[in-house]
Amino acid sequence: MTQRVRRNPFEDRARRRVAGGERPRFVLRPMPAEAGVQRRRNPRAERALITVAGQGGRPRLVRSGHAGIATARVATHAPKRIRVETPAMLVLAIPDLADGRLSRFDRQILGAARLVADSAQGAVCVLCPPGLDEQGQAMLGDAGADRLCVLSAGRDDPERFAAESVAWLQNSGAAHLLLPESPDGADLARRVVAEGGFDFMGGIQAFSPRTVVAPCRGLRRERVLKTLPTVMTLEEDRAPVYVGLGHDICRVDHVPASGAAGRVRLGVAIAGDPASLPLAEAPFVAAAGNGVTDFAAFAAMVRALGATPGASRVVCDAGLMPRATQVGASGTVLDATCYLAMGISGAPQHLQGIGRVEHIVAVNTDLHAAMIGRAGLAIIADAQDVMPALTALLNQTRGNA
Repeated sequence: MTQRVRRNPFEDRARRRVAGGERPRFVLRPMPAEAGVQRRRNPRAERALITVAGQGGRPRLVRSGHAGIATARVATHAPKRIRVETPAMLVLAIPDLADGRLSRFDRQILGAARLVADSAQGAVCVLCPPGLDEQGQAMLGDAGADRLCVLSAGRDDPERFAAESVAWLQNSGAAHLLLPESPDGADLARRVVAEGGFDFMGGIQAFSPRTVVAPCRGLRRERVLKTLPTVMTLEEDRAPVYVGLGHDICRVDHVPASGAAGRVRLGVAIAGDPASLPLAEAPFVAAAGNGVTDFAAFAAMVRALGATPGASRVVCDAGLMPRATQVGASGTVLDATCYLAMGISGAPQHLQGIGRVEHIVAVNTDLHAAMIGRAGLAIIADAQDVMPALTALLNQTRGNA
């Protein structure tokens, strides 16, 4: 067994001293005798070596072994991801994937499927229509999915899409199929059950891997099942979103379904005018608060963003915006995907009206405003400066496109 020799600081000092002169001088570079001695790191010197001048003179760190620093010292480790190789069971999920992205409701469906799969060491497989990009596939893995099967039929052919879902459910040996109780999800679930003859429970309001509860008889009674049915649809906010480590998602082969194309074909969905949408149904709302004085610039920004205009109570009380645009507990409670708050401090009543919003962007000069604390992205600036700059940037981007 080798023993580490203890260093003698007095001998090191004497060896580094340079003869001559009235004041003692010392050599700080490594001496030949210290070739096998591990020296202590100097974090300040390493940071100085990887610091470069960025745009506008702002310092920027280059973590790529720049300027002689070993890459092993500054290497960044990729986050760990979970990979399920041989699952004991398979749980299918069909989210809505509106506009090719996962909504909060879709994430809850995948979270419920993840709960069922984890209870039996299983895997979650997502069935989706064609056209999902790589970013959308990565989002499925972060939401808890392990497998991905892209069907050949799209949502514009609901009969064919349901037939392929039935074929996948029968041939893959999956134990359960979960869908959202949304207009598209509820229709697809009933088509799958009618064609495949599976046991079904819809509109589930209490969910766990062992028990599901759904109302019946005009909401006067409840139906409780201790064994999960094959096909299930869940109401919104009935299952938690998966927040664990991301999963490695892999593509699986498509199981073709017999038969021709369906008799029902849906036309192309045309987006409505955002300005005419009710606030309660708008997916993207941009609201003006007391910090907005130029409402012409605000209207131009809203049109460029394609958002639905909203306002705080102070603005509506002053008559600067219609009462129908008021956001808050005393106005309209939003269920939007994104909310842009321009110059809104964030009164308690206003925050109650945006409690269900998924993403909030706030622009305010007060760093300690309640809206800044609630927002996922905050811009500490004057709304009068941000609105024209954002409008010009959007117009320029569309012009270049």
